[in-house]
Amino acid sequence: MENEVIRNRLKALRKVMKESGIDYYMMPTADFHNSEYVNDYFKVREYFCNFSGSNGTLLVWQEGAGLWTDGRYFIQAERELEGTGVELFRMLDEGVPAIEDFLAQNMKQGQTLGFDGRVISCREGKKLEEKLAGREIRFAFEEDLAEQIWRDRPSFPHGKVTVLSEELAGRSTEDKQRDVMDKVAQEGADSVLLTKLDDLMWLFNIRGCDVECNPVAMSYGYLTKEEAVLFIQKSVVDDAAEKYFAEKKITVKDYGEVVDYLKALPQGGKVLVDDRNCSYTFYKTLAEKQTLVEKKSPTELLKAVKNPVELANMEKIYLKDSVALTKYIYWLKTNIGRQEITEITAADYLEKLRREIPEFIDLSFPSISAYGANAAMMHYAPTPDNHAVLKPEGLYLIDSGGQYLGGTTDVTRTVALGPVSDEIKRHYTMVAAGMLQLANAHWLHGCTGRNLDILARQPVWDMDIDYKCGTGHGVGYILNVHEGPQNIRWRFTEGMTEAVIEAGMDVSNEPGVYIEGSHGIRIENILVAENDVKNEYGQFMHFKTLTWVPIDMDAIDLVYMSERQRNMLKEYQQKVYEKVSPYLTEEEAGWLKRETKVEGRC
Repeated sequence: MENEVIRNRLKALRKVMKESGIDYYMMPTADFHNSEYVNDYFKVREYFCNFSGSNGTLLVWQEGAGLWTDGRYFIQAERELEGTGVELFRMLDEGVPAIEDFLAQNMKQGQTLGFDGRVISCREGKKLEEKLAGREIRFAFEEDLAEQIWRDRPSFPHGKVTVLSEELAGRSTEDKQRDVMDKVAQEGADSVLLTKLDDLMWLFNIRGCDVECNPVAMSYGYLTKEEAVLFIQKSVVDDAAEKYFAEKKITVKDYGEVVDYLKALPQGGKVLVDDRNCSYTFYKTLAEKQTLVEKKSPTELLKAVKNPVELANMEKIYLKDSVALTKYIYWLKTNIGRQEITEITAADYLEKLRREIPEFIDLSFPSISAYGANAAMMHYAPTPDNHAVLKPEGLYLIDSGGQYLGGTTDVTRTVALGPVSDEIKRHYTMVAAGMLQLANAHWLHGCTGRNLDILARQPVWDMDIDYKCGTGHGVGYILNVHEGPQNIRWRFTEGMTEAVIEAGMDVSNEPGVYIEGSHGIRIENILVAENDVKNEYGQFMHFKTLTWVPIDMDAIDLVYMSERQRNMLKEYQQKVYEKVSPYLTEEEAGWLKRETKVEGRC
């Protein structure tokens, strides 16, 4: 069945491309700051192809169109692209060219590649320059063609900015700025341009609401030893924020002034830019008069290592969040088959429980509430027109989290709503085993997530199965649910960061199994790295668990676990009961005691 709406939009785009002399036009999933999640204003790619995932790039030419996305979204993309005429390019699959290779293979001498240089990173732009060199390809990078077609485009985000108290932040913005500039000087630069929104929120101890579920404000920052300049929409700065900026000697300029400011900088400066997040437009602007020091932004690593105040608050918030999710699982198990529960009403009930926590601000991402085969899509989202009714059989997966004054949570549990097959029990048991193995890791400082990934993935690989994503990511503090540079993954492609796991870094632990048309399983906890024994061999490390939600014993078959894995499961379940049961009703606590019992099961 053809999707006439999308086909007509693409037809209109090709007409504008022809009028503008553009042969290929590229639209990524990005805003001006290379954010993972973006405000509706920036969802140009989705507007022109219907794909709603958080990662993907659409390329349009007169004879066709292609969408490049990763393995998390293959199933979803197939469904959403159906009838649009857009071809799916499965990134990293054998024989599938990267988008820059596709362009190199197909663009002809003297043709023009168009894109909005504000939403293409410096790194991506330079890669395209390199791949297309020698063909006299023109880059039309000041072209937001959607402006001419998308008549009812949402307005540009402009939510209110709030100041985060130092009691919550743990450190002052002055201290953070000094640390940043020390790192900048070590890299041989005398200033730094900051473009990543969560880095800016962390640095200046402010928060916003310009992206759904992400407490960030549209802004840029420019720092020297002498001055800190914040570019932000002045209409969102109230009297309290204005007073704070004045007290902290932060120069506030309007968001739209940043390009003119960069153009007016004295010639010959050495500006540190992070080519992963700095836009191609800024890169071209600065390169005219400045020497660019292209290094990772120091804010990323400094932000990733949580300070003692942040860690203490996170521990309290994760326990409260774990209590809410435990109550939710009890409700689900008790009411399934007795009342109609859908993927939507189930997620709504969990949100209601979270909203009862006094520190609650918002969800940290739209909940992934998926029953049965829907859970095989890693980032599935039910809609009023397309959702399932839960039944007292099979598996249900809920991946959710909250933004709180005190932390950002992210947790997944897969729950057996009734009988499940032996195959599903084996898959579930091995996912649980992998999660527990990583949680109990003991390693020497210097390891990255590449070294640790095998602990979580090995039980899944032993079944000749894999999950097409990383095992873990960093989590922000009252910030984005995904942050780096730390992560847990075995495969790195160009542009991905690999960082040593440092004490104070938090990371998710979420192995899974996804069987298309059948079921999906993910069990996710959040961990914090801590120092352990230090001796002549070096600094050993371990993880501290923040998430205390039971693993569903109804989906576990202990015959598949080694003795060590069974002992890890027993220890975890016991701690869940000890930590969570004091906050439950008598009936809920009785259920949890039975739910966390490992002995006597077969």
